[in-house]
Amino acid sequence: MRVLLLLVLLSFSCMPLAGQFVQPDNLYPKVRLLTSHGDIDVELDRAKAPITVNNFLSYVKKKQYDNTLFHRLESEFVLQGGGYDINYKAINELKPIFNESGNGLKNQLGTIAMARLNDPHSATSQFFFNLNDNSHLDPGRNWGYAVFGYITAGQDVIEKIRAIQTDTSVELGWPNVPTEKVIIKTVLILPEP
Repeated sequence: MRVLLLLVLLSFSCMPLAGQFVQPDNLYPKVRLLTSHGDIDVELDRAKAPITVNNFLSYVKKKQYDNTLFHRLESEFVLQGGGYDINYKAINELKPIFNESGNGLKNQLGTIAMARLNDPHSATSQFFFNLNDNSHLDPGRNWGYAVFGYITAGQDVIEKIRAIQTDTSVELGWPNVPTEKVIIKTVLILPEP
């Protein structure tokens, strides 16, 4: 009985991310972020960043981005979210993923990329939109930040959010947090063309 239980547990720990089953033959799935300030459509690039896209879609499929915040805003740099709920509590994360920053996609205005810690392979749920051309985030002598798609609609929403004032958050204890909550209500997977 113990051996059977162990085999079942091992099989679950080796299961692929749920995201790889989302439109598996579509190299460019599209998602819509419904935010408190409007909708943002993003085309993901599974051709160049399959691990990253499947990871992101896993969070979408599990509804883990629902009622989360854009918790970091640097108006000439990035808009970051995907890590905290509306009460500034960290969301449940999947295992960190391999850094695909060498895929040829650049951290340019209007792209989406994975946030991470100093460890290049530490990205989990958090992502950011580039609000500028941020070539210093691209790989060079060191690992960069993996870009995995770009905004196709809703740049006006990004501009609206970009204008929000920021301050140091009492709850999080760091600067550049929007003083007005910018909520990601949900992320929808758009139908294939």
